[in-house]
Parts: sequence; C-alpha cells; structure tokens
Amino acid sequence: MPATKSRSSSSRSTAASAAKQKALPLPAPSGRPRSMPLTVSRPELLVQGSDRAFRALVHGLFGFFARHEAVRAGHGARIGLVGIEYTVLISIGHLSAEEGQVSVNRLAEHLYLSGAFVTTLTNQLLKHGLIHKTPDPADRRRVLLEISQEGWARLAELAPVQRKVNDVQFDCLSAAEFQQLLSMVNRLIESSNRALSLQTYYAGGGEGAEPTGDRPARRRSKQSRKIG
Repeated sequence: MPATKSRSSSSRSTAASAAKQKALPLPAPSGRPRSMPLTVSRPELLVQGSDRAFRALVHGLFGFFARHEAVRAGHGARIGLVGIEYTVLISIGHLSAEEGQVSVNRLAEHLYLSGAFVTTLTNQLLKHGLIHKTPDPADRRRVLLEISQEGWARLAELAPVQRKVNDVQFDCLSAAEFQQLLSMVNRLIESSNRALSLQTYYAGGGEGAEPTGDRPARRRSKQSRKIG
C-alpha cells in the first residue's frame, strides 16, 4: 500500500512538473529574437504599446507613393517625357501662372529638389523644345524659365486624361479630408527634414548636442504645389 501511494505521488509530481514546463515560454530558435524592438517610442504612435499600426502606416505610404509614381510616369509618357520631366514642366506652368517669373532656384524650392538637379532636368526640357531659358534682366546671374508653345500644347493634350486619372486616384477624400491631408503632408515634410538632420548627426558619430531645430525652411508658394 505505501508503495502504491509513493507511485501515485510520483506520478502527480511528474504531471505537475510537465504542466509547469508546458506553461513556460519555449526558448526562441537560435539567433532569432522572440520579439522585434519598437521602431517608435512616442505614445501617440503606439497602440497598446505596439508599433504595428505605425509600421502599417509607413508601409502603406510606401505603397501609395509607388502607385503615385506610376501614375506620374504615365502622365509623362503620354506627352513623351519621363515622370520627373513632366513634373518639372507642369510646375513651371503653375508657378508662372501664379507668380509670374520662374527661376531655377524657385522651381527647386517648390519641388524640394536641389538646384543642380533642376538645372539638369530643365536642360533636358530645353533640348525637347518644351521650355525657353533667358537671363533675368534684373539679375544676369539668374535664369528665367518659360514654357514654349510646344510645351503648352503637350500639357493641353494631357489635361483631359490627367484630370480623370487624378480624380479617381483621390476620389476617396472629402473636401475636409483633402485639406487635412494637405496640412499633414506639409507638416510631415518639415518633421522629415528634422529627422534627416538627426539621422545625419548619428551617422557622423553623434558628437555634440543633438540637432533640435528645423533645417532652413524652403518657403512654399501661396498655393501648394500640384501633386498630379
């Protein structure tokens, strides 16, 4: 009888031990972390302590921009240009209509591009016969950009299809949502400039105080730049 009790007690002990082991988390496979480190720490960007929604936003933006780039490329191809050339051409048109004279520096500021890159692109448009370049009478160091008759003709050819495509791409937005998105994009550009400054600081070894202010702001036109 005592032997039976001993075996029963041993069985219960073995079962309890097995249950305890089962409740414990299994070790992660060698070299693989059990959980990924957070990519953000601001409470506003976390949902119940998780950055999953933030990552969904970032990857969603990537998906949107990839598709928008394809749309832009399609607009350009319709008038014999690559996407960025089309953007530069139509931006010269909008700026000239809104502000009058358009310089290379103003165009670069408007599109958040370097002056050297814009100069290269405008030279391509000049070769296509789509723009004119003339020295600024008030400052011979500046070059003024103007769309040629052929350039205007191509933009006019594109416009009917361009409107339909852009309307469909953004048909998910109400008027209020459109204004909110416009405001958010402007603020994200500014905060992204600060993020790039911080990233450059760390890439350089992180010596001295961390940068906290904005980079020199690139002033925008009174009307926001066209994205389509």
